[in-house]
This record gives sequence, structure tokens and C-alpha cells, in this order.
Amino acid sequence: MGTSHPHDLPLPDTAAGREGLQALLRAPRRSVIALDFDGTLADIVPDPDQARAHPAAVPALAALAPQVASVAVVTGRPAGVAVRHGGFAGVPGLEHLVVLGHYGAERWDAVTGHVHAPAEHPGVAAVRAELPGFLDSIGAWQGTWIEEKGRALAVHTRRAADPAAAFATLREPLAELAQQHGLIVEPGRAVLELRPPGMDKGVALTEYLAETGAEAVLYAGDDLGDLAAYAAVEKLRTDGTPGLLVCSGSAEVPELAARADLVLAGPAAVADFLARLAAVLREASEEA
Repeated sequence: MGTSHPHDLPLPDTAAGREGLQALLRAPRRSVIALDFDGTLADIVPDPDQARAHPAAVPALAALAPQVASVAVVTGRPAGVAVRHGGFAGVPGLEHLVVLGHYGAERWDAVTGHVHAPAEHPGVAAVRAELPGFLDSIGAWQGTWIEEKGRALAVHTRRAADPAAAFATLREPLAELAQQHGLIVEPGRAVLELRPPGMDKGVALTEYLAETGAEAVLYAGDDLGDLAAYAAVEKLRTDGTPGLLVCSGSAEVPELAARADLVLAGPAAVADFLARLAAVLREASEEA
């Protein structure tokens, strides 16, 4: 956890992170705030259908969004689901929010309220039909369950007697099944997602930052799927665009915490950080 910052913001532990935060504070109107949903804005729960944005998250985003160039939610969920579970639609202050769903394959803009998406990959339909029988045939049905994600399918192991063992047992067979149908497997926290290749959070974030002309970026995530976004920000930093990497702390994904500039203790702490950042930027704007 970073030490105290003069503006009552936690100070990133790395020089690159401190540079990213200072760039954001200097030029917020040219900075983008990008965040994962599950585990970052919403607490992880046993049933993903029950996940909702932390009560403090949306007010914090609504206070912050008018101070910066853009706020984007980058998620593996369908964009429309993230909007509903986040409660993002029709919120004053979030009139220009963008949600990049399915790792960027879908996009919801608050301006239009519409989701733009390509046609479904044929491999997803094939795996959808085969997956229940496949899990049964390898003796992995008990304690696992399938989440329908529209353009992807996820196999959860959190309810298994030994979630980590079930995850390890399933990883290779599901990778083989995915490959047979032109899909890839995205591992997460007690979940393996089968989805089309070609898009990840790094690609989605890089394209969105290029579109907005961002000169600084903050990215916050909590899971293995966020490593691609971390890599994108690290690449941007080597090319001269400052960035701050925030981890919504989880002992389940030490790889992310190890690469983060700032580790916060879950969605409540992320929401608090965003609210403090909004207050700092508002004060600076009023003093200018």
C-alpha cells in the first residue's frame, strides 16, 4: 500500500506510477480513467449475476468523470450486463461514460445508450452445445457451473469442494476444447472463460486511448485478464505516455499486485480513491 500523498491521495510505490499520477493531476482534461468491473468496481460474489457496483463506486465515478477527458469501464462481461449491474445508465455526471464489453468486442456509449457489437463467433455456439456433456464426460460437473456470457462461456469452479484443484484439472481440457473451435481460454479468479481470440483488455484500452488522444491514463483491475491492460500501459509508458496501474487488492492474483504501482484493498478502497481524486481535481479547478 502506498504512503500518504500531500493531497490525501495514497502515493504510488513506483517512480513510473508517481509520474503517472502527477501527469493526471497536471492535465486531467487530457487523461483517461479506465477500470475493470468485477473485483474492481464490484465485489466478487459466488454468483456473478448477483454482482453489483459497490454503493460508493458510481457516485465516485460521477464526481470524477466531469473532471477528466473520459471514464471507461473495460470488462469481460457483455457491455449491456455491465451497464445494468453497474447502474451506469442515466447517472448525472456519467453522460459520456463508455463501457467496453467482451474485452472490447462490444461498446456501450452513454451518449446513445446503445450497444455496438459484431456477429457471434461460430465457435461459441458449438462450445455452448458441447460444454455440459464435456464437463460430465471428464468428471468435472460436480461443483462447477457454466455462465452464459453471450459471446463467450465461462466455467466457474468457486463452488467446488476444492476450487483451485478443479481449476487446475479443467484448464488443459478446456483449452483443447476451445482450440478445436477456434476459441481461446482466458483464466481468471476460479473461472475459465472460453472466448474468441483477437481482443483483450490491452487491445481495447490501446485503441480507446488512441481514439481519445489521451496524454495520461489510470488503469485499475484485479484479475489475470487485466494483465493485458497492464502490459498496454507499460508499453505506453515506454513510448512517453505516463500511466498509473492500480490493483484492486486480491491475494488470489499476486501477479497483478506485483506489477501494480498502487495496491488498494478492494472495490471499497478503489471507490474511495476515485472520490478523493475527484475532490483534488475539483479543488484545483476552482483555484485555477
